[in-house]
Amino acid sequence: MSGFPEFIYRNNELCAESVPLKQIAAEFGTPCYVYSRSALTKAYQEFDAAFAGRDHLICYAVKANSNIAILNLFAQLGSGFDIVSGGELWRVMKAGGNPQKTVFSGVGKNTDEMRMALDANILCFNVESEAELSTLNQVAQTMQKIAPVSLRVNPDVDAKTHPYISTGLKENKFGMPINEAERIYLSTHRYPHIRFTGLDCHIGSQLTEIEPFMQASEKILNLLNNLKSQGLEIEHLDLGGGLGIRYTHETPPSIKDYVSALCARTGHIKQRLLIEPGRALVGNSGILLTQTEYLKHTPARNFAIVDAAMNDLMRPALYDAYHEILPVIKRNGDVQNYQIVGPVCETGDFLGHDRKLSLNSGDLLAVMSAGAYGMSMSSNYNTRPRAAEIMIDQDTIHVIRQRETIDQLTANERILP
Repeated sequence: MSGFPEFIYRNNELCAESVPLKQIAAEFGTPCYVYSRSALTKAYQEFDAAFAGRDHLICYAVKANSNIAILNLFAQLGSGFDIVSGGELWRVMKAGGNPQKTVFSGVGKNTDEMRMALDANILCFNVESEAELSTLNQVAQTMQKIAPVSLRVNPDVDAKTHPYISTGLKENKFGMPINEAERIYLSTHRYPHIRFTGLDCHIGSQLTEIEPFMQASEKILNLLNNLKSQGLEIEHLDLGGGLGIRYTHETPPSIKDYVSALCARTGHIKQRLLIEPGRALVGNSGILLTQTEYLKHTPARNFAIVDAAMNDLMRPALYDAYHEILPVIKRNGDVQNYQIVGPVCETGDFLGHDRKLSLNSGDLLAVMSAGAYGMSMSSNYNTRPRAAEIMIDQDTIHVIRQRETIDQLTANERILP
């Protein structure tokens, strides 16, 4: 079974830590997301311990799961944050996160977001184009501030992942070519309200091999040496995130092996290391709990129609992503091949294809490894309220997001006079 041992069967009943998932469904309904505090904590501590005394900052990638309870938990553990919008910065601050341990990534920061981040005194802007740098310089000038900046370099390295989440190739929209970045770093006189403090790269998400990370870091270290030889001092090296998790048969490096490889490759430099893990921290720390509404048997296929849909978990429809789907109650019975589909009016509304299960209407299913890019990518398509979110702490259940209501969905809409 994928994931952490915090989701295990006891007497043929799937539990989150010490709480049966059947109990959560009975009390809070389905669909709902269920997270394990223990799994989240262990994942962060494994990253932190792997650095073994090396000066570092772990900046959790907020886009993976932005619930403020999860952000608060990581902040308490000492985490920094990697944000891609002003809204995510607001969440970090509301959750008690430290803006001075926060880096602002993304290709399209607007001037309001820049002002907000400068007011908050964030650690660094990861700037992705010369046009963005020029705008940030102007905004900082009007605020009489100096903006701390890392240029995000595109190393043109194939991350060997899904093309939608590959970000380090020259044809991707992210970052800037190394030769262009070097020229900009050495033209500081053009940007009097910018201070270059770091060097950044990020090549993609759900990487399952160490070699692409090593290729990218090699190119970044060469640029760092060139800058140093020309008198520019860089304070930190941000090597991005992207470490994959096991959804099914993947064999990604362990957190320890990944961090150890980065530390070994950069052991000769004095700069602080920043990394931006998201999926590797939260992916296997959460599941999507759903109930089977109907079983539909046709001459061509068998369908299990559940109450979760593509608006709740977009990854299968968007990436053709695989999530393990487990029965909450194991039973002996007739096993059939099912398409696990939702009620949304799209053929692309599926959670899993060709799953061999023994099912009855009303049975609960757990969609595993759903802690990352599940709730954060959810929508209200088909006017479906978003799911509740539950955090389990040993035998204690915490509601960290109430289920939305139809009234909330329409509260800001107006009929024409």
